[in-house]
Amino acid sequence: MNSASSTLYIGLMSGTSLDGVDGALVDITPGAITPLGAAYLPFPPALRATLMALQTVGHDEIEREALAANELARYYCECVTTLLTDAALSGAQICAIGVHGQTIRHRPELGYTRQTNNPALLAELTGIDVIADFRSRDIAAGGQGAPLVPAFHRAMFGKAGQTRIVVNIGGISNISVLHADGGVSGFDTGPGNVLMDAWIAHQLGCDFDAGGAWAATGAERPDLLALLLEEPYFALPAPKSTGRDLFHQQWLDAKLARSSHASAADVQFTLTRLTAVTIAQAIRRYGPRADAVYVCGGGAYNRTLLRELAVALDGQATVESSAVLGVAPNRVEALAFAWLAYRFTQRAAGNLANVTGARGERILGALYPR
Repeated sequence: MNSASSTLYIGLMSGTSLDGVDGALVDITPGAITPLGAAYLPFPPALRATLMALQTVGHDEIEREALAANELARYYCECVTTLLTDAALSGAQICAIGVHGQTIRHRPELGYTRQTNNPALLAELTGIDVIADFRSRDIAAGGQGAPLVPAFHRAMFGKAGQTRIVVNIGGISNISVLHADGGVSGFDTGPGNVLMDAWIAHQLGCDFDAGGAWAATGAERPDLLALLLEEPYFALPAPKSTGRDLFHQQWLDAKLARSSHASAADVQFTLTRLTAVTIAQAIRRYGPRADAVYVCGGGAYNRTLLRELAVALDGQATVESSAVLGVAPNRVEALAFAWLAYRFTQRAAGNLANVTGARGERILGALYPR
């Protein structure tokens, strides 16, 4: 590692929403996780389009992915540089970078997951040890490879004697149930922003529905919501994980073709309700005695979505942003991958077998030395 005594780590996350790179600088010791800085670098339209195209089968995928991975590594490096500059640090003071990469396929049922990345290039560009490829070892051990954040949620947000639920709403939503006795359960509940983003992009040319403002002008279409909820994934027991391989524009188009006509805004609101309702169903099933629900990820900034989640929970628990716990919602996942890098350097497990379904706890990640 860069420094045997360093407790400083950088986490980099680019998620299913394909909006950009979140970076976090954090000081991690056995008893404390202390965020020190954050940075965000949006993807340029061309890179976002390239990464989106790699989500589906296409011509010359190997070369297109390799070139995208190189460009992605350079954006990761730029994010690292910003973090170091803002904190007046050098790369030599950082123990390691934990980088998730960009998921383009997630097929645990076939025994693989693919996060586009070039960690060797990132190590070369930054002069810092890079730890990457966190999901594949869990899949090799029979797990889903996701979600990996529940273990971090316990370390960061768990409180003895309280049952807390952390809901991460990115492109896909996942929940972590932090039980009062220290136990953790969690899984992907289904779509987060992915369908809402796809629909508003198709209808209005926007990347996302800022604050849920457009959805708020629409109304629920019960027949459409019922069709959406027919998806068998929602009824599957945990452990389970999902992604764009299932929830995409074509999936939505097939449901719309079977429903009665609805205005574009009504569809947006109904998709917002779908995310809220499926999260609420998961909470009622796996965390019925929760004291509070804390939301992180980009979805935490969607006021309409948070209101609908509270409605769907019908007073079962309060719904608040992770900001009330001291961590901005859009920084949580980057912090998680810094923590996973820390766990790797300590040769400690990063997964929770009961969450992912793996045969046991495993050290996650692969090291690319500086």
